[in-house]
Amino acid sequence: MIINQKYHDNLQIVFEAGQDEFEGIEFGFNLSGSYSSNRLDFPYKTSGRENFLQWDFPSGQDYDAFVDTWFRNEHFLKVDIHLKSSEVLNSFVRRVNQELPLDLIKLIEGKGQETYIENNQLTTAMILPLQQIINCPFQGITKQIYLEAKCLELIALKLEQLIKIKNASIESITLKPKDIEKIRHARDILIFQQENPPSLLHLARQVGINDNKLKIGFREVFGTTVFGYLHNHRMEIARQLLQDGKMRVAAVANAVGYANPGHFAAGFKRKFGVSPSECKAGKKIFE
Repeated sequence: MIINQKYHDNLQIVFEAGQDEFEGIEFGFNLSGSYSSNRLDFPYKTSGRENFLQWDFPSGQDYDAFVDTWFRNEHFLKVDIHLKSSEVLNSFVRRVNQELPLDLIKLIEGKGQETYIENNQLTTAMILPLQQIINCPFQGITKQIYLEAKCLELIALKLEQLIKIKNASIESITLKPKDIEKIRHARDILIFQQENPPSLLHLARQVGINDNKLKIGFREVFGTTVFGYLHNHRMEIARQLLQDGKMRVAAVANAVGYANPGHFAAGFKRKFGVSPSECKAGKKIFE
């Protein structure tokens, strides 16, 4: 899907509530323009040349209405690649599976059920195939084959970027006291803004650190990923509120930043082994 547009006023597209039935795998490549979405528990916001891999796993639960916002007076130029299932990825990445992030490997192998979001800056290598897609010179069957080949090229480049990030995180880095201070500041921002957290890139910019150093340093300082830390914090607060017994499950979900009660319930059960309702009713949690 190619998006090439400009609006005189902010455009908000409101999607009605429904039910998750299919997994959604999207590779997005943003060449220009700013927009945001609150579809997932971690809102996605982008500006400038960024790319993302978003894997929205179906929960089988009803989801709330959500809004996508496109900002005025900006030229949006974006290429999206949507895959129907993990079989497409699994068919051509089996040989390099172990090089990819563990969470992504589990999804590709059909063993994971956690929403996966990874966004980074566009690489120089991505620009050419994006331009070739937008300015495709062919028609008919030639155009179809050409565009499919370019989509696979972009997917390969995104996976290569994820492999490089993973390899960089394995390498030891020396964190200066100022770096650790910035990483702890990022942690504080996440906790303070848990109901509407910033994207990883925006968080890095807020504290004045490179996004890759933030990822690597966060794992060294806190032993988990940035949003893994936020998820664990949210679940712990939710557990305390549920065990206190004064709030309904939906209110607890909202209090810890989940617009979708179904996603909250699924995440809580994966974390503690019991549903939020069972926790509220006093069922013991084994950690």
